[in-house]
Amino acid sequence: MSSQGPESKDTRKLGSYMIYAMWVVLLGMLTFFMQQWLDKEYNPNRQVQINEQVGGIRQVVLKRNRYGHYVSSGKVNGEDAIFFVDTGATDVVIPMWLGERFNLKPGRAFQAGTANGVVTVFATQIDKVELGPIILRDVRGSLNPHMDGEEILLGMSFLKHVELTQRQGELILNIPH
Repeated sequence: MSSQGPESKDTRKLGSYMIYAMWVVLLGMLTFFMQQWLDKEYNPNRQVQINEQVGGIRQVVLKRNRYGHYVSSGKVNGEDAIFFVDTGATDVVIPMWLGERFNLKPGRAFQAGTANGVVTVFATQIDKVELGPIILRDVRGSLNPHMDGEEILLGMSFLKHVELTQRQGELILNIPH
């Protein structure tokens, strides 16, 4: 005859629930940490690195991501943004839907050549673009209704104001005086 009473069954049931709960929490934590790791692999420049050089020249140093691109956090009109450095882009190119969040007004329509062919985009003027300590005002931009992601192409209308050097997996932007 078994000496297991109703308390023993309840204890086993509670133990089973605790094991399930532990697995759910463990999988949730693993998912969270994997997402953090993947985000860091895509954007290793969440905190922009600033170097002081001899002669008082300041530099922003961006690390290349695992895909070979330079992606960095920044701001557009005071709002958080993700920049994809693109020396092949004439302007700072913003997805149309993000332009609304940044309070950008679409201007004249024009044709632009992209990696996906020729598309119609809209001229805009960006009040302020920030990449770490680099702050530029009245930057020419384009609103692209064909871009779906959250990345903003940091094109030459911004980059022409800094000196670029690429070496050993880093893009160095010398900040103008």
